[in-house]
Parts: sequence; C-alpha cells; structure tokens
Amino acid sequence: MRILSACAAITLLPALACAQDRAIAYPVKTLRIIAGSAPGGAVDFVARVAAQKLSEAFGQPAVVEQRTGASGSIAGEYVAKSPPDSYTLSSGSMATLCVVPHLYAKVGYDPVKDFAPITIVAASIFVFEVHPSLPVRTLKELIALAKVNPGKLAFGTAGPGSVSHLGIEMFKSMTKIDLLHIPYKGVAPAMVALLGGETALMYDPVLTSLPHVRSGRIRALAVGDTRRSPQMPDVPTVAESGVPGFEASSWFGLLAPTGTPRDVVARLHAALVKGIGEKETAQRLSSQGMDPVLNMPEQFAERIRNDLPRWGKLIRSSGIKAE
Repeated sequence: MRILSACAAITLLPALACAQDRAIAYPVKTLRIIAGSAPGGAVDFVARVAAQKLSEAFGQPAVVEQRTGASGSIAGEYVAKSPPDSYTLSSGSMATLCVVPHLYAKVGYDPVKDFAPITIVAASIFVFEVHPSLPVRTLKELIALAKVNPGKLAFGTAGPGSVSHLGIEMFKSMTKIDLLHIPYKGVAPAMVALLGGETALMYDPVLTSLPHVRSGRIRALAVGDTRRSPQMPDVPTVAESGVPGFEASSWFGLLAPTGTPRDVVARLHAALVKGIGEKETAQRLSSQGMDPVLNMPEQFAERIRNDLPRWGKLIRSSGIKAE
C-alpha cells in the first residue's frame, strides 16, 4: 500500500508542476475584455477600468472589444462560446446576465452554466426622484398620493426592461400602487421629460440625478440600495423609508468562459481587487456614480443565481417585453 501511495503521488507531480508553471507564466499575451455596450456606456467604462488594472498588474496589454447588439447578449454569447484559454473575458452586467435571458425568447448563453465569475467590479446606485411640483417630500407621501390617484402618476424610464423600469415595477409590486409607465429611448430623454414636468417620477442612477437634485430641479426621495449613497448621504434608503427588502441596483463584473482554470480566475481576481481597491481608482468609479464591490468568485456566482429568478419573476408578473 505504501508503494502504491508513493506511485500515485509521483504521478500527480507533473500535473501539479504544470498548474504552478501556468499560474506563474500567465498571462503571456494580450487579454481581451468583450463589452456589449458602445463606448461611453457603463459596461464599457467598467471594462476599461478593469483592463487598465489588469495591464498594470500583469505587464501585458488588456484591450476592450465592443460587440454590441441585442441588449448585450451578442457579447455574452461570444464569450460563452469562446474556448476557456484564459485570454477572453466578459464585461457582464446585471442586465445581460439576469434580465435579458427573461426578455428574449432565446439567448446564446446560460448565465449560470456558461461563465466562471471573477468578481463584481462595481455597482451603480439608483434613486427615486420626483418633479418638485409633486406635493411629496418622502417616499411614504409618494405612496399615499399614488394610492388616491391610481394610474395617474406617470413615470419615465430608459425603456422596457431597463433598471429604471424594473426598479419601479418592483416598487409597485411591493407597495400595491398603480403608476403609468412612459418608456423613452434612453436615460437622457427620460430625464428631460421629468425636468419638464411631463412625468412625475423616475428611478435613475445617482450620477445623472445628482446635478439636478443639487440645483433643485428635481427632488430625491430615496435610494434603492441596501445602503445610502456616498454622493447623497442625506437621502434615506427605500427600506429606511418604509419598504423593507427593496433593492434594485445595477452591477457590473468580469467573467471568463466556463472551464477557465481556477488558478487563472484566482490571479485575475487578486489583480482586480488590488488595482480597483486603490484610492484613485475608487474615486474614478465614484465620479461615474459607482462604488467598488470586489466580491469573491463564489459570491458573484451566488448573486447571479439569486438575481436571475428574482428578476424573472418580476418580468413575468409585470408582462414586460423586449422592444
């Protein structure tokens, strides 16, 4: 038995040595991060921040490639079907991984099975805001007003299935109120409508809301995260405002194709945690209304598994369709 055990140990040595050599050598060529949004979008921004930090950490180029279309699912499918060679990564988001699969009849990837999560890089906090002509100053007052005016208060969104839409649909479901949905082609026109008084309410990223809140052109009622926003520390959370359990934010992370070696995932994770944890990088994210998350791969995978059915249930019950 001792002889057999010794032989077995000897046969494992080359495999262990190979894994160690790969970890030491990786990467030896350019890393590609595939983004499903156009340059300037949140997914692209996070991808570029991550690419810079990976390049600095490894001394190898890290580039961002856009593969836009179908709400990011084209980019997701491309990475899901790429060989797990450790050099093709995905800049994924809550939308592409947990919302899009429920909006389209068929997408070319399984969010749970086809990816090896690395880390959620950052999250964007959203805020409930109203036109100042609306006679409410708290979320409780908004709920009360909506209940005596069912279907009359209009809210604008960036389009069906967007976080700005899903957040209010979740809010409606949890508070048993009825609001009128007016979809726009993007956040900017939806904000213009709110500023002009065409709509009464919006659920919008803190970044785009902050200048208008500070100028008094809109009024912030509550942020839709588990914690207050550093950019709006005086604005309570939705839970603090009387709707416990509400959370609807947008997160952005990096993933690799399933089958990517664990040691490679670990090295990528360590590099991102170190680089994005730097004060200057955190401030860069904050300037775009995002906060670093940097969770473990296992925690990222669990977040996908939890968020996927949660948003699916809401999409089905609300009858939301892709446009």
